[in-house]
Amino acid sequence: MRTAKNIKLNVGSLVLASAMLVGTGLTAVAQPSPQDQNAQEQKQKEKQARKQQQQQQQQQQQQQQQQRQAEKQQRQQQQQADQQKQQQQRQAEKQQRQQEQQRAAQQQQQQQQQQQQQRRTEKQQSVQEQQRVQQQQEQQRINDKQVRKQTQQQQEQQRQQQVQQQEQQRQAQKQEGRQQRQLTAQQQQQQQVEQQRRHEQRQTAFNREFQQQQRIAQQRERLLQQQRRNNQYRFQQLYWQRLQQDRLRLQSQRQFVYSPYSWRYLRGGRYYTVNQYGADQLRRALNLGYEEGVRAGQADREDRWRYGFQDSWAYQDATYGYDGYYVDLPEYQYYFREGFRRGYEDGFYSRTRYGTYGNGVFNLIANIAQGILNLQSY
Repeated sequence: MRTAKNIKLNVGSLVLASAMLVGTGLTAVAQPSPQDQNAQEQKQKEKQARKQQQQQQQQQQQQQQQQRQAEKQQRQQQQQADQQKQQQQRQAEKQQRQQEQQRAAQQQQQQQQQQQQQRRTEKQQSVQEQQRVQQQQEQQRINDKQVRKQTQQQQEQQRQQQVQQQEQQRQAQKQEGRQQRQLTAQQQQQQQVEQQRRHEQRQTAFNREFQQQQRIAQQRERLLQQQRRNNQYRFQQLYWQRLQQDRLRLQSQRQFVYSPYSWRYLRGGRYYTVNQYGADQLRRALNLGYEEGVRAGQADREDRWRYGFQDSWAYQDATYGYDGYYVDLPEYQYYFREGFRRGYEDGFYSRTRYGTYGNGVFNLIANIAQGILNLQSY
């Protein structure tokens, strides 16, 4: 029983306490504290500040919008101005083209008028020229007729004179033939003596030249060794060997054969006469010179030496193939060097401009050789 009473007392206490708390809470709501008032005022200020800030933003947005509208209007105005300017420019260009077309048309019309006037003038001149030519032709026919008549008369007179002269010439030739036959034997004998004498002089000069060139060749070999021009050194040795072999061959085959002079050639403003053997000797000089020149040029090219055919001892010697019979040594050397110079150029530049190669032999082209010698039947 006591326990039930205690429980009732506790419940009543709780109800009373709750009622007191509720009353206290109502009193607090009805009368806010100073702190709450300050907070409310702060909130109102912030609210007003936010409102003012929103208003400023709206104003800025309005200003920006106005500025964009102003820029848009400005761009539109600029575009309109550009369009007007372009239109004016197009109109000006159109007017200029029209003016140019007008000027071109005027010029063309003037040219046509000038051409027509020129054609009329040329036509008049052509008519006048035709008339003048016809008159000249008529006068020429008259003159030709007179000239032909005179010519026929002169030809008849000349024919009669020629008949008389031919008869006189036949008589003179008969007499001259008799005298010539008497002189021919004497002239041949004189030529034979002269050729034999010159042959002996050539042999003496050739022997003296050979001894001198032998000393020069030895000096030249030492120089080539110092310059380390091995290919040119080998070429000179082979040339010297060919020169000695050719000299031995000539010594074993010495035989002078007389032949009358039958060719002549021009060199240095002077004519020289030779027989058939001499002409063959000059051709041989050109071909041998060309062949040796090719080898010398190849040697310098392989040695990477500078171009210089005159520096070669074979060019300076120029006696290979000379037999001393029918042409003087200076003549042979001149044409040997002419062939050598062309052969050296072909060999140095590795080409065949002046000659040909076949069966291991280099030969000067026949037309070029004839152009150099210019031999004429005598």
